[in-house]
Amino acid sequence: MKTEPRLIAITGGIGAGKSVVSNVLRALGYKVYDSDSEAKRLMDTSENIKNDLSTFIDKNVVDDNGTIDRKKLADIVFNDADKLLLLNKIVHAAVRDDIREFTHQSQQYPVFVETAILYQSEIDRMVDAVWDVTAPVDVRICRVMKRNSLTAEHVKARIESQQFTPENPHPNLTIIINDDKTAVLPQIERLIAEL
Repeated sequence: MKTEPRLIAITGGIGAGKSVVSNVLRALGYKVYDSDSEAKRLMDTSENIKNDLSTFIDKNVVDDNGTIDRKKLADIVFNDADKLLLLNKIVHAAVRDDIREFTHQSQQYPVFVETAILYQSEIDRMVDAVWDVTAPVDVRICRVMKRNSLTAEHVKARIESQQFTPENPHPNLTIIINDDKTAVLPQIERLIAEL
């Protein structure tokens, strides 16, 4: 294995199995940064984010105790495309900075970052490689229905709303198949051995 830092993104659509791959990697002793949960943590703790939200989105989305009113924030950004772009820009920048710190502090490489919005967040520009976890749509629908107690129609709508085709896919892209028939662990072990 190479000794220089390597940051690898784990991505894929809802229900594809990003968290399965991340959990296998954690079990193997690797560090995995979960962008979703860390973005929530940063929004709850970062004074810079809160100041930016108050300044650029709406002064009333952060109360006197420094708590973000997520319902108010959602009402604003989902009715104003420009403010949604601003929100994403603010949070994505903070997450990228946090990933840099996470990677810098790691004593073992490779380090992984799990993200559903690899290209939209510009994390693709930071990583050395991308592991794209895929599964057939019907399998993904069943998984999300079971996990989130949603109807098939709701899951299909989410899948469709999240579809994104990058103009310039990452040059070091590998597919991991997670279709409930193909074992994931051997694929991960092979990819790690090739680093």
